[in-house]
Amino acid sequence: MTEREKAAAGILYDAQNDEEVTANRVKCQNLCYEYNQIPHGDIQAREAFIPKIVHKIGKNFVVEQPFRCDMGFNIEIGDDFLSNYNLIILDGAKVEIGNHVMIAPNCGIYAAGHPFDAQLRGSGLEYAWPVKIGDNVWIGGHVCILGGVTIGEGTVIAAGSVVTKDIPPNVLAGGNPCRVIREISPADDDKYRG
Repeated sequence: MTEREKAAAGILYDAQNDEEVTANRVKCQNLCYEYNQIPHGDIQAREAFIPKIVHKIGKNFVVEQPFRCDMGFNIEIGDDFLSNYNLIILDGAKVEIGNHVMIAPNCGIYAAGHPFDAQLRGSGLEYAWPVKIGDNVWIGGHVCILGGVTIGEGTVIAAGSVVTKDIPPNVLAGGNPCRVIREISPADDDKYRG
């Protein structure tokens, strides 16, 4: 089993010393660097470049700069996607983002993790668990989403949250650790309608 196959299986893999893993990471980091150098106003160039980094991205997307990811080939993004400044995706495992998802500034999706045992951690071993974000999700600023998490359709994650466990659909969730605050209802938007 290759180190990439181990990562996909969610078991410990050598993230620091394996030539294939290192080459993939360096290639992706160079692509991210190149993307982040494109002038902000050159929207066509930015839109043309993102598919070079991620495995799949739908129609009508905005990925504000800077953007960083580890591998890129594990990232699948649906239609009508918006990520604001400073999105980081550590995609040692698959990261699936649905349609009509909005991600505020300074967020991180961390599919990669390290063992608690210092010797294992020091040897360069990591694990990676998938992340799935459903359709119509809004993620507030400075949110951290850890590996192994699914966020249900229509959910809002409050700013500053640390998402360590699955969050069901159509709820407002927040905190550290993130937990359900309440269900979302049509009345939530009454204050904006005047």
